[in-house]
Amino acid sequence: MSFLLTKEQRKKLIDELNKGVAREITAIIQYSYHHVMAEGMESPALSEMFEKTALEEMDHLEQFSDRINYFGGVPTTKPNPIKVGGTLQKMVQDDLETEYEAIRLYKGQIAIAKEIGDTTTRLMLEKILTTEEEHADKWETVLKKHVK
Repeated sequence: MSFLLTKEQRKKLIDELNKGVAREITAIIQYSYHHVMAEGMESPALSEMFEKTALEEMDHLEQFSDRINYFGGVPTTKPNPIKVGGTLQKMVQDDLETEYEAIRLYKGQIAIAKEIGDTTTRLMLEKILTTEEEHADKWETVLKKHVK
């Protein structure tokens, strides 16, 4: 446990990071479901993209959980609401919205970590944010080019 931050600062970061844990659990389940349920002519390529993205979200989950543990907290096991099913276009659109939610959340968390003076958490969040922005770009491109 880190004693470099106050108890209140650690609690604030644990609470914020647990929002990230919940979001990552949601994304893992949602992408995994879409990987299995994707059907249609373009489904093989998209199914592979869903699976790859789920694995990347698992890495994010581990990073969030490790940081929470470092602060003396316990990572949540409860996901946010999960959007599943429908056409390939709906799946991709739902996944894009999930990425937008993550981007907004993590930008806010970066500001909190910066305000507290926790450089390590800020850098971790910035790295994860970069990946989430890449995911959003991928789904935006798919919606423009592939899924009609």
